Amino acid sequence: MNQFQIKGIAIVLASISASAVMAQSNKANAWEGADVSISAGYAQFSPKVGSVTTSALTFPTPYGNTTASSGGATSQTNNINTGTANISAGYNWGIGSDYVLGVRATYYPGASSSAGGSFTISTATTASPIPVPAGTNLTTSSIQYNIKNLYSLVLTPGYVLDKQRLLYAKVGYTGATIGINGQSLAYSTVGLSGYNLGFGYKQMISESLYMLGEFNYAGFSNKNTTLTNTSGVNLTGSFGGSGIDFLVGFGYRF
Repeated sequence: MNQFQIKGIAIVLASISASAVMAQSNKANAWEGADVSISAGYAQFSPKVGSVTTSALTFPTPYGNTTASSGGATSQTNNINTGTANISAGYNWGIGSDYVLGVRATYYPGASSSAGGSFTISTATTASPIPVPAGTNLTTSSIQYNIKNLYSLVLTPGYVLDKQRLLYAKVGYTGATIGINGQSLAYSTVGLSGYNLGFGYKQMISESLYMLGEFNYAGFSNKNTTLTNTSGVNLTGSFGGSGIDFLVGFGYRF
């Protein structure tokens, strides 16, 4: 996450905190106002790698170095399955006695566990001066990747069941960073952005403390980036994906 994104979330959280200090009288319903929460659970991320191209390839043969045009690279990547946790703050405006409309900022600290994969680079045309058939696989590089700096800024329309229970939905913006390294790849990061959808349920367990259960889906647009190969052959392609999480947690309603 860059400094502008961090400042943006800080401004949202500061605004939410300021709202919490304001007078809480004349609420439209019990769920109007500010709250903070912490949650933990399970998450899965499914990567999506578009077409990948590479620079021209130079490789040694028994007769000297040979240069071939690249046919690009094929990729194979595994899903990330990981534990996850987040911190969150929001504010709800009451719409009559039965509805709320809120804003919420959420941040997932740390990084996910890693998953593996590989890139296989092949020739597109016969190499010169030493003949090499087109389509010949020249090198396969294993990789490891993870997800970090995940955050979201969303609207949260909700239905007030009663003073103790709230159903709500989530729709808004999300961002994350993929960290990639590998057998012959220098460590690289790819910043992704997309949309967040979700729904959840909150249940009061004391005057101010509540418990929650939540499901989230994030869809990330593909982003073109270049990965630096330590052998001198860079990989350029589009990287994206989608993720889900299931969370339970506790919050405090001001």
